[in-house]
Amino acid sequence: MSVFVIAEAGVNHNGDVETAKRMIDAAVEAGADAIKFQTFKTEKLVCKSAPQAEYQIKNISANGETATQFDLLKKLEINRDAHRELFDYCRQAGIVFISTPFDLESIELLKSLGLEMIKVPSGEITNYPYLKKVGRTFARVVLSTGMADLGEIEDALEILIENGVNRKNITVLHCNTEYPTPIQDVNLRAMLSIRDAFDVKVGYSDHTLGIEVSIAATALGATVIEKHFTLDKNMEGPDHAASLEPEELMMLVRGIRNVEKSLGSPIKKPSFSESKNKPIVRKSIIAAKFIKKGESFSERNLCVKRPGTGLSPMNWEQVINQVARRDFLEDEIIDL
Repeated sequence: MSVFVIAEAGVNHNGDVETAKRMIDAAVEAGADAIKFQTFKTEKLVCKSAPQAEYQIKNISANGETATQFDLLKKLEINRDAHRELFDYCRQAGIVFISTPFDLESIELLKSLGLEMIKVPSGEITNYPYLKKVGRTFARVVLSTGMADLGEIEDALEILIENGVNRKNITVLHCNTEYPTPIQDVNLRAMLSIRDAFDVKVGYSDHTLGIEVSIAATALGATVIEKHFTLDKNMEGPDHAASLEPEELMMLVRGIRNVEKSLGSPIKKPSFSESKNKPIVRKSIIAAKFIKKGESFSERNLCVKRPGTGLSPMNWEQVINQVARRDFLEDEIIDL
């Protein structure tokens, strides 16, 4: 099964539907399987006094920005009509529309659009009412695990499964919620620990700079890769600086697809492309000098050289001390 690549638009549309459509076009051109947005009603997501995260403060313009999450997120919110417009635009463009709901009302909104799958964000992994609602509403779930330990992941999975989601329809993403994630904090092997502990499909939600960690996750067996992207890293907003631009997103998708192809089969045997090289690169038992008929083969008159069209050198011990049935010129391939 091919790796499912999610181009994470998030809130990088800055609340503008036309910008979101341009992002959809860029995701399609890059070859992503899906584009993911964020669905929230600011009043139901965050208290008006809640401070911004450090990365939000660091990654937004300092000119006039307020100090609360509420004011920041309110500018990035898109309404029900905009969701429908973007959902339809994705369908016409041939890319899957996914979103992350951040409140109970948003779960219902996404269900009403006809989504088959949603993404549970890292921040909701300990939100019991939310997880219960997700489990009763959607059959397929992608669960992000930033800031979580194995016990918290186990609890979230139990809630989802108890409320109707089949384990085989859950994909758990290893994740780090620092934007950007320091490379030494990625701990990519934790993705395998999640897979082995809970017998679930796993993937990676990548907040590092660059594309190499997502490609490494693919090589380790990720079935889903999610990566933030933007039209321009210099745009104002909290997530642009840690996002890929369209050309980088295209490089990421190409890299993932190439790694998928390179993984191939677990059976070790000559590939179709290299089989033609065997007689050229391998060696045969060769006459090291002129050998007369009736003379015994020995280490003094035999050697090993290319091409590999004659007796394999692996037959060396069987050839030694046998008698030449004809004359052999120097550099001639030995036959018995």
